[in-house]
Amino acid sequence: MKAHRLQIACPGASVETVVEDPGRELAGLALIAHPHPLHGGSLDNKVAYTLARAALARGYLAVRPNFRGVGASTGAYDYGIGEARDLVAVAEHLAAQFGYLPWTLLGFSFGAYVQHRVAREIEARRLVMVGPAVSMYDFGAPAVPTAIVHGEEDELIPLAAVRAYAEAHAVPLHTIPGAGHFFHGKLVPLRTLVEGLLEP
Repeated sequence: MKAHRLQIACPGASVETVVEDPGRELAGLALIAHPHPLHGGSLDNKVAYTLARAALARGYLAVRPNFRGVGASTGAYDYGIGEARDLVAVAEHLAAQFGYLPWTLLGFSFGAYVQHRVAREIEARRLVMVGPAVSMYDFGAPAVPTAIVHGEEDELIPLAAVRAYAEAHAVPLHTIPGAGHFFHGKLVPLRTLVEGLLEP
C-alpha cells in the first residue's frame, strides 16, 4: 500500500488530502469525509481511518481530505456548503488521474451530511453514511443508492431519528449493537460491516 499527502487547490481553499493506494488493480475510488471540524474532526479521526481501511481492503483508492481550516487545509468552516464544494473539487482532481473510475462516498456524522450534498454534484456508485447527523442537518432524499450504519446506543444522534429517516427514504439501515456515536470498542465490527457494503 502506498500513501501520499497532497495539497489540492479548490475554490476558496487548499485542501490537505491523504490518498492511499491498495497496491493492486483498483475497484474504484472512495472519498471519505470526517466528522465536524469545529469539534475535533480531522482526516485522522478513528472512524474515518476505519472507513479508509475498509475501502482499501476492497481494492479502492482511499481518499481522506481535511475539511477547510483543519490541519494544512486553508479556509474557514462553511456549514457543510463550502466543504461539499471542496470535496467535489478533490474528486474531480483525482478522477482525472485515475481514469474516471466510479466513486463511492463514505462519511461519518457531519461528514455524512457533506457527502449527502456531494452525491448531488458528482457521479457516484453509492453513499455510505455512518452515524449520520440527521437530527442536526437537513438531509433530504439521497441522490444515489445509499446505506446507513448506526450505533444502537448512539448518544448524539438518536437511533429513532435515523430509523425514521431511513424508513421515509427507503434506505437500508444497519445497526451495530452496543456502539455509541464514536464506535468506541466497535471499530472492528464497523469495518467488517462496511467492507460488506463495499462488495462489487
